[in-house]
Parts: sequence; structure tokens; C-alpha cells
Amino acid sequence: MGNTDNEEWGERAACRTADPDELFVEGAAQNRAKILCSGCPVRTECLAHALDNRIEHGVWGGMTERERRALLRRRPMVTSWRLLLETARAEHEQQGRRTTGRPRWAERWAAVG
Repeated sequence: MGNTDNEEWGERAACRTADPDELFVEGAAQNRAKILCSGCPVRTECLAHALDNRIEHGVWGGMTERERRALLRRRPMVTSWRLLLETARAEHEQQGRRTTGRPRWAERWAAVG
């Protein structure tokens, strides 16, 4: 976490209080580590940090090192994963608001409640 932006998202990470030994694991244990990422509010920022900095070990943003390497090989022309992922997230959120003007999760919540 080199700059202020990284420190800021790191403070909100679901894994901030986890034992690092649980995140830097191998094999089937990686699936347990990925579960911690599933509800993390800064999953996108974490994944972008790992991809942009070519972090080789551990689970970051819900992806193992093997999954990140495969993604980097498939998309070698990406110069900023942070920009790409944040843009994709914004577009996804915008699509969810098109029907009622509110996010899809709010529509689902209203239907359940």
C-alpha cells in the first residue's frame, strides 16, 4: 500500500483483521480465502492493486495468483486495471439504475421487504 488511495481502501477491506496466513495459502485453502473477499466493499480496488502491481502471492480481490496470471495473459494491453475495473463497476451500477432510477439491489430489497 504505497499511496494514500491504497491506504484508504485497505482500511475498509474485509480482511484487514484477518490472519495473513489465511490469505497467503495454497491449494484448496485458497477457496476459503476467496470467501472472505466475496462481501468485501473494496474488492475492486484490491484486485486492481494486485493486478497493477503484479503481486504474485496470495488472494487479492477474490482472485488467486493463478487466476490473476491468466487474466494478465488474456489482457496484456491493459495499462491500468484500476481504471478498467472502476469504469466497468460504474457502468454496471448505471445499468442497474436505468429502469427505476435506483440501484438493482434497492429494487430487490423493496420486492423482498
